[in-house]
Amino acid sequence: MKIIFAGTPEFAVPSLQLLLDSEHEVCAVYTQPDRPAGRGRKLQPGPVKSLALSADIPVLQPLTFKTEDELNQLLAFKADLMVVVAYGMILPQTVLDAFPLGCINVHGSLLPRWRGAAPIQRALMAGDEKTGVTIMQIVRKLDAGDMLHKEEYVVGPEDTASDLHDHLAHLGAIGLAKVLAQIEAGTLHAERQDESLVTYAEKLEKAAADIDWTQPARQLSLKVRGLNAWPVAQTQYQNQMLRIWRAQAIDDQADLVPGSVKCTHKTIDVATGLGWLRLLELQLPGGKRIPAQAFLAAHNMDGVILG
Repeated sequence: MKIIFAGTPEFAVPSLQLLLDSEHEVCAVYTQPDRPAGRGRKLQPGPVKSLALSADIPVLQPLTFKTEDELNQLLAFKADLMVVVAYGMILPQTVLDAFPLGCINVHGSLLPRWRGAAPIQRALMAGDEKTGVTIMQIVRKLDAGDMLHKEEYVVGPEDTASDLHDHLAHLGAIGLAKVLAQIEAGTLHAERQDESLVTYAEKLEKAAADIDWTQPARQLSLKVRGLNAWPVAQTQYQNQMLRIWRAQAIDDQADLVPGSVKCTHKTIDVATGLGWLRLLELQLPGGKRIPAQAFLAAHNMDGVILG
């Protein structure tokens, strides 16, 4: 098949690599415009663009598909199918109608649960015991197309959103390979989503990082895991923003005001609305991520109230 691939971040790289290693022809890659990054804020290509260029695949970065020129350029490739993975742009109906075999998407959740922008983080923060990827047909309504295949992943007790991202990116490529084989064999089965089971994964904002110590320790532990590696959970400590990279819920009853810190020479426990949150890995502005024991070697936190 002749395939156009549309994707931008690291999550899409395994799926593109699968296509490049297959018998299919990737005739073009569409990706978001380069963004400023690093201290110099210079324009940097995304991971998908870098991979496509290394494979000598034409790369296009339109701001929109609403102009006739952009649509004609897309149609000129005469592709059979479009594969979309974390592209970052909503495709108009004219694009969805441009391919004989349609447009399919690799989405990082077990639909219809967690449609939307941050499915990996929201699944973890909600305490879902399993998640996965869904290969689906693309329709105009957000993540509402018929489901073609699912790959499941059991969430580990210490998995962070960063961990899940890598696992699901790999599973997405595995699921995509199965769907492409079914398309070629004519055995593809599409399943409609149950609208009564839909949940939405709202986009994460920087403000979501702030810790509310009146919440239960288990909920805060899930939040810390879900916000690793962005935007990273944080709390106020001595007029500085203390980032919490890893933490563990302790069920013992907390007998102090939420936010109060109790330390040993090795552990940092913070009272919450229900139980204690043990801080395992921390970071101050301008510093490195360090284990709690190393942090205690330089900071006396016992009796401090965070937040």
